[in-house]
Amino acid sequence: MSASTSTSGYAVLAEGVVKQYKEKRALDGFDLAVRPGTVHGLLGPNGAGKTTAVRVLATLLRYDAGRAEVAGLDVARDPRRVRGRIGLTGQYAAVDEGLTGRQNLEMFGRLFHLGNRPARQRAGELLDRFGLTEAADKAATEYSGGMRRRLDLASSMILQPDVLFLDEPTTGLDPRSRGEVWEAVRALVAGGTTVLLTTQYLEEADRLASHITVIDRGRAIADDTPDALKNRVGGDRIEVVAADPGDLDAVAKTVDRVAGGGLVVTDTPTRRVHAQVADRVAALTEVVRSLQDDGIAVEDIGLRRPSLDDVFLRLTGHGTENHDAPEVAAA
Repeated sequence: MSASTSTSGYAVLAEGVVKQYKEKRALDGFDLAVRPGTVHGLLGPNGAGKTTAVRVLATLLRYDAGRAEVAGLDVARDPRRVRGRIGLTGQYAAVDEGLTGRQNLEMFGRLFHLGNRPARQRAGELLDRFGLTEAADKAATEYSGGMRRRLDLASSMILQPDVLFLDEPTTGLDPRSRGEVWEAVRALVAGGTTVLLTTQYLEEADRLASHITVIDRGRAIADDTPDALKNRVGGDRIEVVAADPGDLDAVAKTVDRVAGGGLVVTDTPTRRVHAQVADRVAALTEVVRSLQDDGIAVEDIGLRRPSLDDVFLRLTGHGTENHDAPEVAAA
């Protein structure tokens, strides 16, 4: 057995984990299995239990029932050793903006008892690894959002952890900065680190994770690869946007006929009609021909694959908006 995996072969394992906060059950029999050397996405809205799950697995919260292992160690029985094998990055960059990037990393190294020379050496390695060498001696306050998050990631890697927990690491970042963080995460996994990524961003989970667990109301309700989850929703969909709202019924009838009796959804405010189809090319060709023959103008028409948003809606009955009850992040 590898020192960084459990007897089951997983880098992170949770079975039936329960965490109760007075009247709120944040985790309600939560299960999770993360394979080593992968990015595993934990997808769900605020209040679903994502942050609580991370805090439990990172030994920051005691759970009330169930079992949890990280890097082959029991979280409840051996929390000190678990902490020595993990890194944790939260939703906001935990860097001292009055220090330079290099000083931040050297400070973290000393906090972890590396000693001055090893701390300097490790800081240099991480600055290079995360593309921050040129900005190493600038104050962190001068860094962009993406650079601060990369510096935060670097600080969590001081001890070269087996498992890195990333709790919504791109919250509040612009698309460019988000992309920079994604590249940094890919580099970590290429180096052998296991990453558990919590996110509300469907695109982020789709781009980074090789496996996704969908969590809702404290329970894991689905667990599979992104493509397999999408396949649960069904095949390709044809989507038509009518130029004239008065033509929506006629467009829906045409799509219904071509879709062969499958569910046809009409969204009146956006003038959009869509339905699942079996033969994508034949369906698109037939709908275009029929609408042209009937003299119906369209603003847009095309085919699209199911998205993770479709998956989440199908599994939970709601999107990734916040639940009414906010998730409790700490005891």
